[in-house]
Amino acid sequence: GQESCGISVNDRGVISGHKNMGLVSEVFNHEVLNGLKGQMAIAHVRYSTAGGSVRENSQPLVMRYVKGTLAIAHNGNLTNAYDLRKELEHRGAIFQTTIDSEVIAYLIARERIRAESVEAAVAKTMQQIDGAYSLLVMSPEKLIAARDPHGFRPLCMGKLGHSVVFASESCALAACGAEFVRDIEPGEIVVVNKNGIVSMNVNDTKKCQKALCVFEYIYFARTDSVIDGISVYESRKEAGRILAREFPVEADVVIGVPESGIDAAIGYSEASGIPYEKGIVK
Repeated sequence: GQESCGISVNDRGVISGHKNMGLVSEVFNHEVLNGLKGQMAIAHVRYSTAGGSVRENSQPLVMRYVKGTLAIAHNGNLTNAYDLRKELEHRGAIFQTTIDSEVIAYLIARERIRAESVEAAVAKTMQQIDGAYSLLVMSPEKLIAARDPHGFRPLCMGKLGHSVVFASESCALAACGAEFVRDIEPGEIVVVNKNGIVSMNVNDTKKCQKALCVFEYIYFARTDSVIDGISVYESRKEAGRILAREFPVEADVVIGVPESGIDAAIGYSEASGIPYEKGIVK
């Protein structure tokens, strides 16, 4: 996402942060980064799919409620956000944004009033929301990662020294020097606190069919990512090979449209025997 970005940090239980419209390089200079100190952090870059392109809709969202403070970063879309929003407004909620991520934040805060822990509130919330989501929820005491029951959106875990790192794509782990550990499973909640890592699953795996969004492999993901054990690069090449077998053509060259189409074009070239050439510069 190149629309907006933000970072929330947790410094000994105090959550603060910085976010704005624009690229990471524009929003975060050395002075801003030096002011973000803490033992935990979550970050987000936005490509808007729900809600307007304004600063208020940038993430992470920080919510202060009767039990304390939560910071939330969300990738995905809810299909029942409108109905949930109307229900929450009827109960007195006043929304500050137009994004479905705030619906998730309100539900977690509401459930936390009765639940014994933030992760229990997240689990209760996951039973109410429908659609695609990967979540990071940061409280003063812990960091929680969650993936929707069908695994529509990717989420993985890595380690960097003694630290735990989560990311939407494995390429982000490699970029910061972290080691990939595993993908978060559909319906899984992973809790990280001072005592270590705990995993729980809200899925009835027999009823919830795994259904990663095919557009992750086709377009969204970076070519060097691996999602649920499958290389994005290899999946795009294989798509090109299949296309060549099923729809052969007579041509002089194969040209890929940058960037995601290049890998498929290479696969098409390999299977068809038609030479690949670079014909479009982005």
